[in-house]
Amino acid sequence: QVQLVESGGGLVQPGGSLRLSCAASGSIVSIYNMAWYRQAPGKQRELVARINSVSSTNYADSVKGRFTISRDNAKKTVYLQMNSLEPEDTAVYYCNADIRRVGAPSADYWGQGTQVTVSS
Repeated sequence: QVQLVESGGGLVQPGGSLRLSCAASGSIVSIYNMAWYRQAPGKQRELVARINSVSSTNYADSVKGRFTISRDNAKKTVYLQMNSLEPEDTAVYYCNADIRRVGAPSADYWGQGTQVTVSS
């Protein structure tokens, strides 16, 4: 089995910062793309940022210049540093990863989600 466990969400004032973490565990052979998605109330889930196995990144236009995705392959962890947060960033943030586990082809895995609320 593979698990993705997120942490780091919470309540922050506009202009503030948060750092999300997502750690993968289980019988993992390789981790390919890792990404953060978010879903605000009444809206579809959207891609926030993605990082591949050689740390090439891409971002949603709405977060470029404010958010930074990174990964630590030794720790099987992906991070999302969020700066200059805006109320529009309020959402549940989900970790996603393309993982190959022992004895199986690669598959998509999701974390349980962590709430980020930006409000004064």
